[in-house]
Amino acid sequence: MSKDNKSSGPTQRSLRVGELVRHALAAMFARGDIDDDALRGAVITVPEVRMSPDLKIANAYIMPLGGAHADEIVAALNRHRKYIRGRVAPQVNLKFAPEVRFMVDETFEEASRIDALLRSEKVQRDLDDDGGETD
Repeated sequence: MSKDNKSSGPTQRSLRVGELVRHALAAMFARGDIDDDALRGAVITVPEVRMSPDLKIANAYIMPLGGAHADEIVAALNRHRKYIRGRVAPQVNLKFAPEVRFMVDETFEEASRIDALLRSEKVQRDLDDDGGETD
């Protein structure tokens, strides 16, 4: 196996560690462990955590229920990164605790945008037109 294949995507280990971090964060958010006005009463989902190749940085993509105040919640979580890192560290068996960085998960918006494009009149017209091809 060449080295080029390994660099083409995340390794099994980074995927597994990302999933461990995701579960730890989701449990922390469900318990309401972080005392911040911006987070009070917010239901936060963690669809994905992407680990850096060296497993030292965890990019956590979050989305509050309904998408309300997402930027404010991300800012609050990033203010409490050190506390969160300390709470996540014992739950993932690594030599170094990963630095957690929070970002708004844009995949739902992107999926909605693509869906709207596919439903547009122009695309429907193109799909209905067989382009002059015959079977």
